[in-house]
Amino acid sequence: MFGVALIAGVICAFIVLAYFIAIDQLRRTAAATNGNFSAQAPRPTLVKQLEALAKPFTSHLPAHAAVEVRAQLSRAGDPGGLTPAGFQAVRYSLGALLAIVGLGTGVLVALPIPVIVVAPLAGAVAAFIGYMLPSLWLEQRIAARRQQIQRTLAEATDLLTLVVESGMSLDEGLLSITERFHNALGDEIGKVLREIRLGRPRMSALEHMAETTGVPDLHHLVESIVQSDQMGVPIARLLRVQATEMRRRQRQTAQERAAQASSRMVFPMVGCIFPVLWIVLLGPAIIQILKSLH
Repeated sequence: MFGVALIAGVICAFIVLAYFIAIDQLRRTAAATNGNFSAQAPRPTLVKQLEALAKPFTSHLPAHAAVEVRAQLSRAGDPGGLTPAGFQAVRYSLGALLAIVGLGTGVLVALPIPVIVVAPLAGAVAAFIGYMLPSLWLEQRIAARRQQIQRTLAEATDLLTLVVESGMSLDEGLLSITERFHNALGDEIGKVLREIRLGRPRMSALEHMAETTGVPDLHHLVESIVQSDQMGVPIARLLRVQATEMRRRQRQTAQERAAQASSRMVFPMVGCIFPVLWIVLLGPAIIQILKSLH
């Protein structure tokens, strides 16, 4: 009963808190619009609302932690327009939500252990899982984005080579990539072009893109372009060499994976196929032996 009362109290506290926050927001909106609610701004998204609620916690986020989260969000492609404060708010909110679920589960599930021990423990474990899930999701997004860039980089380099060899500039070649590739690589090149329009040096923008994405082949390509620009080497020839080298590495990687396929198939065969075969082959014989013994 103590656990049930505790959970009910927590839920009621959240409801009362949300009620007073809603009243405060309504008063602020009325004061800003002089009571004219038809001139309200668009309703903020759920993430923005969570960010506003968790502001007392996210405002104390260390600067280095905020920079690290900002870099991770950039590598993931800024999903949902998340900011470091918004991402932390999602982590806190999901952790609190799963904590309540864990407390309720600990109370409702009948175990030989006292409820006063099971409920807080289940709530703590669920809160930890909820706090870590957004980070795992973000890492998965970063890995998927890197793989997408890696798969399309060689083809994009071929296109860039053709555009530059036809007499156009490097910026026009980058623009052709954004028009042809509507994926992670096109998004990153689009960011580079926007930074160049805002006044950032071209090579600095390319180096920042290579560092942000964390793809080794893209980093090598940007380094080669920077060195070509500094030494005055024709960039078209360099791009052709880089595209050929990327194709060679892709073939080598595919051959290595094909060679590893046979060894990776051993464990599924031993664990899944062979036991079934032994049951089918030896099952009738075992049944006959058991019948003869009886």
